[in-house]
Amino acid sequence: MAKFTKDEFISGLKEMTILEIKELVDAMKEEFGVDPSAVAVAAAPAAGATAEEGPSSVNVVLASAGANKIAVIKLVRDITGLGLKEAKEIADNGGVIKENVSTDEANEMKAKFEEAGAAIELK
Repeated sequence: MAKFTKDEFISGLKEMTILEIKELVDAMKEEFGVDPSAVAVAAAPAAGATAEEGPSSVNVVLASAGANKIAVIKLVRDITGLGLKEAKEIADNGGVIKENVSTDEANEMKAKFEEAGAAIELK
């Protein structure tokens, strides 16, 4: 028996009527003892759950240092390990503090910066 590729199988399905496809599914249930529609339904919620979680890593971006720049500069230095000049530039001009950070870690950083009066964006 000839082996069909996935594309050949799908193009064959496109030419079938709904009744013919239902008969094919019933025949697959009989032959293999598996309900293909149950597999498709079970896989769909799993895919939806990962989409709702959002990104696994984000960039922490300083939008504004606020009124207490000194505290923000200290936080930037502590988190990034940058020197005073580089940390002050980020505090003055804004910018990325840390890239590809887990969302939990990013939320912790955001809380620390907001305590110091800074505005943080997670992108």
